[in-house]
Amino acid sequence: MPTLILVRHGRSTANTSGVLAGRTPGVALDERGAAQAVALPARLAQVPLAAVVCSPLQRCQETVQPLLDARPGLPLHQEDRISECDYGEWSGRKLAELSDQPLMEVVQQHPSTAAFPGGESMRGMQARAVDAVRDWNARIEAAHGAEAAYVMCSHGDIIKSLVADALGMHLDLFQRISVEPCSVTAIRYTRLRPYLVRLGDTGDFGGLAPREEGGAAAAERDAAVGGGAGAP
Repeated sequence: MPTLILVRHGRSTANTSGVLAGRTPGVALDERGAAQAVALPARLAQVPLAAVVCSPLQRCQETVQPLLDARPGLPLHQEDRISECDYGEWSGRKLAELSDQPLMEVVQQHPSTAAFPGGESMRGMQARAVDAVRDWNARIEAAHGAEAAYVMCSHGDIIKSLVADALGMHLDLFQRISVEPCSVTAIRYTRLRPYLVRLGDTGDFGGLAPREEGGAAAAERDAAVGGGAGAP
């Protein structure tokens, strides 16, 4: 079966402002996110790609555009099932304001039971994303063969949940996974099992440097819902 190359969207204006964007329209890449998107074609230059499958949200569409510009004729497919988690009433709110909500502890420690008010459950989010990948694997293989590779551009929690599925991890453990903006995660699917061959690869190790006490370091003791802003 094909190799799935998962790309998280580049850093967005919501990431840098500490807002849980969710499906709020009009959330674009910031200056750094745009530069990350411009660098993506070179990072993937050695990989023949069969297609690009993309979340409908603006920040994902902007992330893949330089790749499409660099490879004329590469087909783009929009896939609603890999859109961001529907955070419902939490969408558009500051993460700092949500940190004291009782639900946030559930999201961190027992996400398989978490459901956002007016939105969807994290279990439902994972199920639709996994279904989308299974469908696209079959579609890509039928059209391009079992050795094909394709890009899927999505969001932090979606990608983490797909990695958890590939590793056979319970969703309650998925907050242990980290994927930075515009990172590349690759999963090679076979008849019997998937193999995780890259995880959150940005080619930049600045994020491993010690952080200052307090501020962003304190805020990142728990997994950032929706995905963090990446290395400073």
